Amino acid sequence: MSDKRIPRALTATALAAGVVLPLAGAAPAGAAAPQVACSSNKAGLANKLRGDITAALRGRPGTVAVTVYEHSSRTYCSLRAWNSFDSASIVKVTVLSALMWDAQKTRRSLTTRERGLVDAMITKSDNNATSTLWRQLGTGKINGFLRAAGIKYTKPGAGGYWGLTQVNASEQSKLLGTITLHNNVLSDASRAYVLNRMAAVVSGQRWGTPVGAPGRAKVHVKNGWLPRATNGWRVHSLGAFTGQGHDYTITVLTHGNKTMQQGVDTIQAVSRAVHRDLNAGTAGTARLFEAPVPVVEPPAVPQEVVPPMPRG
Repeated sequence: MSDKRIPRALTATALAAGVVLPLAGAAPAGAAAPQVACSSNKAGLANKLRGDITAALRGRPGTVAVTVYEHSSRTYCSLRAWNSFDSASIVKVTVLSALMWDAQKTRRSLTTRERGLVDAMITKSDNNATSTLWRQLGTGKINGFLRAAGIKYTKPGAGGYWGLTQVNASEQSKLLGTITLHNNVLSDASRAYVLNRMAAVVSGQRWGTPVGAPGRAKVHVKNGWLPRATNGWRVHSLGAFTGQGHDYTITVLTHGNKTMQQGVDTIQAVSRAVHRDLNAGTAGTARLFEAPVPVVEPPAVPQEVVPPMPRG
């Protein structure tokens, strides 16, 4: 599925919510494959990002979708932004956001039990905790949050199989915007709590979009992985980076990987390029990048087990 323009109704909903919604670039007519599309208010940055993301992906296996959004310069990049992917565990950010949105409606705080489930779900990617919160909310409340946030094409997994939620990079970028920028959907306190938990993810699951981030940046991440008989390994990473005076988000979704490591390598190649380009010319850049970027490997035995799947 190629990129498509955002419908007017979705744009209107997003504007009402107070969240900036960047437009995804359409695939060039007649092109053999979608190309990276970038725009920016900062001179030269769009061309630099377009070239470097394209180079980072050259020769890599599988299907990759990318969105990058930097708030202060209104920089946006997209590749296959509307392609649909099985979510695996990145849907856990949606689950937590829906929980906060639902609690806001009744002006209540999360219970001690709920906070314990959230900690397990986000910081350790615990699947049992996710299933418990998924049942508590039900797809009705999850869909209610998605509608409020102007997220129209994300479809919760049926039958309790939350790992099969259908997501796309454009709307995952919008979700990250909803938790990083002031808006009318999630309160500032709710957003701070979601970001706080994403900043506390265990070290074994901090690969992906954080690789190559400046040392001064505050890193918030959620990853997911899932092997299936068709399209091989799904490997995804959502990252939000704040505290640099130009907050930005990176979303990379992949499938068609023969191994989990292939997906991780692809995500990290894109992320290194994006971090370097977005931070070029800032104070201390030479010191930030003078040492080699550490190679982050997924654990030999993943700390997150595969989300529950239907038999067969």
